[in-house]
Amino acid sequence: MGPERVILGFGDSLMAGYNVEEEQGYPETLERALRGRGINASVIDAGVSGDTTAAGRQRIGFVLDNAQGEIDLAIIELGGNDLLRGISPDQTRENLSAIIEEVQSRDIPVLLMGMRAPPNLGVEYVGQFDGLYPALAEQYGTALVPFFMEPVFDDPDLMQNDRIHPTAEGIEDMVAATLEAVVDALPEDES
Repeated sequence: MGPERVILGFGDSLMAGYNVEEEQGYPETLERALRGRGINASVIDAGVSGDTTAAGRQRIGFVLDNAQGEIDLAIIELGGNDLLRGISPDQTRENLSAIIEEVQSRDIPVLLMGMRAPPNLGVEYVGQFDGLYPALAEQYGTALVPFFMEPVFDDPDLMQNDRIHPTAEGIEDMVAATLEAVVDALPEDES
């Protein structure tokens, strides 16, 4: 119902729907869930498997410049590949800051999807990494999902064999867990 609401899903393999059917990815599943709520949503899948925050920083301008229509909300989901590569949390934060600034410079609200570091990376690293998402959300006034993988990370039945990526069923649980945050982050329709 109503005018089309365009949402940009900008991220890595968790956004791109690694190893699931195209229509089972997070953006596609989110679009169906929003439409089920009566919101005429179009969710752009701008997820690239393997992207670090640095790679996202390099392509965000291009993605925004080439988006079809006005974007009502940008979901930013990056950082997992920084973790896997042991990139400094300071670098991750700097890149995410630049991405958020680029999006906000175009008057597009942001929903930041937080990630958490595994405990085996050490207390100091985990503390720095886990803290950067709430700190960025506060600094830039963005909406925040504290931990994007919360519904699936500790349930082997909802994770693929690599134990990094959710199954199609896991993605449905992630959408269910984040749907209210997305709806709340969408600006009021001005028409």
